[in-house]
Amino acid sequence: MLLRAILSALALAQAASAFSQAGPLPVVVWHGMGDTCCNNQTMGAVARLIQEELPGAYVHSVKLGASESADRNAGFFGNLNDQIDRVCTELSGISELQHGVNLMGFSQGGLFLRALVQRCPQLRAKTLVTFGSPHSGVARIPKCPQENDTLCNWMRRLASRGIYSWYIRDHVVQAQYFKDPERLDDYLEHNIFLPDVNMELLPRKEDYRERICALDKLVLVRFANEDMIYPELSSWFGFLDADGNRVALENSTMYQEDWLGLRELDKSSRLEFVTVEGKHMEISDQSLRGIVAEHFTVAVNSPLLREQF
Repeated sequence: MLLRAILSALALAQAASAFSQAGPLPVVVWHGMGDTCCNNQTMGAVARLIQEELPGAYVHSVKLGASESADRNAGFFGNLNDQIDRVCTELSGISELQHGVNLMGFSQGGLFLRALVQRCPQLRAKTLVTFGSPHSGVARIPKCPQENDTLCNWMRRLASRGIYSWYIRDHVVQAQYFKDPERLDDYLEHNIFLPDVNMELLPRKEDYRERICALDKLVLVRFANEDMIYPELSSWFGFLDADGNRVALENSTMYQEDWLGLRELDKSSRLEFVTVEGKHMEISDQSLRGIVAEHFTVAVNSPLLREQF
């Protein structure tokens, strides 16, 4: 026991030394619905906080489109499969990201980053942290954070006209992670995104599972007073059965048969469930700083990272 403690302390000291010499891993962040890559009060503040906690860290905020307004629009309208392919291509061309990267996603942005890990083999993802993300989908279309949000209200009107119709399913982002527990056959047949990334279709894609299992850690953050994502346990990969009963991740077939590798992560202490106070996306600086400090401190050239890649 004493030898193990000494070896553990030496490993931590070695990692800390490498961190100070080589600098922290870069961080990629993806914003949520209604936000943008570059809003100084939201993603801009997140980037500054990360850089304060990790001096010298390169932070990249995912942007879809040529402008901030185009990026916001893409959070409501577009084809998620195409969007994730484009982001994979973009990130693969950024030199700062070639030796490993940490990921932080907010609301739907966390789901999209998880899909990116599965579909983008060029991305050397280490730790993925998601805040209030609908990993198992939503059984109700998310409400608008602001009542006068024109884009959001238009999205909800379109979705109400037929969530699985060909036009809505291909063009409304939120429809592509909508899952009606009473119409699972329609969901599996017509949803173009979520059944694939959640490995609900046969044959299951083993490479998706391998890339999730390659993560050092997956940190799932839910909000104690969640008021946007329904059911709220979707943030922890839970959902509803056909009778409306809540089914926790560990009781799901996905976990028990380990389609996605979550059980393997859990059994090896690499899956973490975190609850923070507040409503959807009400994240205190203290909570965010604590998560960054705890999970994003392996250096680019550390021995731990070299062993992985």
